[in-house]
Amino acid sequence: MSQSKVYVTRPALPPLGELLPALERIWEGRWLTNAGPMHEEFERALADFLEVEHLVLTSNGTLGLLLALRALGVKGEVITTPYSFVATAHAIVWAGLEPVFADVDPVTLNLAPEAVEAAITPRTCALLPVHCYGTPCDVDTIEAVARRHQLPVIYDAAHAFGVRCHGSNLMQHGDLSVLSFHATKAFTTIEGGAIVCADAALAKKLKYLRNFGFENETTVKEIGINAKMNEVQAALGLLQLKYFDTWVAERAEIASRYRRLLAEVPGIHCVTEPDLAKPNHSYFPVLVQQDYPCSRDALVAHLAAHEVHVRRYFYPLITDFPMYAGARVGSGGLANASCAAEQVICLPIYPGLTESDQQYIIRLIKDPSARG
Repeated sequence: MSQSKVYVTRPALPPLGELLPALERIWEGRWLTNAGPMHEEFERALADFLEVEHLVLTSNGTLGLLLALRALGVKGEVITTPYSFVATAHAIVWAGLEPVFADVDPVTLNLAPEAVEAAITPRTCALLPVHCYGTPCDVDTIEAVARRHQLPVIYDAAHAFGVRCHGSNLMQHGDLSVLSFHATKAFTTIEGGAIVCADAALAKKLKYLRNFGFENETTVKEIGINAKMNEVQAALGLLQLKYFDTWVAERAEIASRYRRLLAEVPGIHCVTEPDLAKPNHSYFPVLVQQDYPCSRDALVAHLAAHEVHVRRYFYPLITDFPMYAGARVGSGGLANASCAAEQVICLPIYPGLTESDQQYIIRLIKDPSARG
């Protein structure tokens, strides 16, 4: 039996002793926020790591999405996915826009480009796909659709830190990409986020927007908000960059072991792993299908009873929440998204998850009547 509770994720953290010198610098300088030296160093280092020219740090990913939408100055409907964390849709509404939901691809669980195009109307002002589980969207096709209809593309890249595809970093696609550095993410600054954009003028506007719209002490250029990252978060982020590739390698080993051990379990389907230059293995989603001996929710309860706490990412669909019940849905419906939401479980994956705990999880899944 597992020696302790196993959760779906745990944050990977550097040795505390390595953070202390940075904290001493912060304490000595007494500069805690408002683009201090740690913030500026981290912003530059992060842009270099992600191979992008313009990057704007934020206090969290949700505000990053909100600022990205506001910076574009669009009005009308934004096409997005119902199969995501609810913050994706919330940011659209907070920006004064209307979410429209299109179906996902049944294999990748990302927005299906054909469903996106079918949902476009004269009121459509932007596309907001999500790189779900860190799996890249079909960026080439989505961006071709966007070009045909002259629409900007903002990627919710909350799960996709460090992912590479098509020979480059995934953040190089779209007009804007928004990252989250929440404690549950593969790369964390406790809270935090960043916006990546290709346009220098837009990056400058985003920096105004995250600091109440101030250009200088007496000039307000935009109707902004407080979305600044502080010095302590930035100091942690600098250290996280140092260890990120090591942690991704550990996640990769865990993911590979899951795939090998679950391959012969009837009714458990591992969501297809994309052929990437560099995945980040942020999540390990499986679908509990009809030929499994019990329902998805019964399996979740079974695991929880044995101190293994998984999550149903993403259930329910965003469109099942009451505030989105009246939102427009693409003409093809949401059959693929609905099916995935009813079947999905994300299994524990994080640096430090032991092989024995993983074997324990597999035993419980193989026999949902087992006592552990």
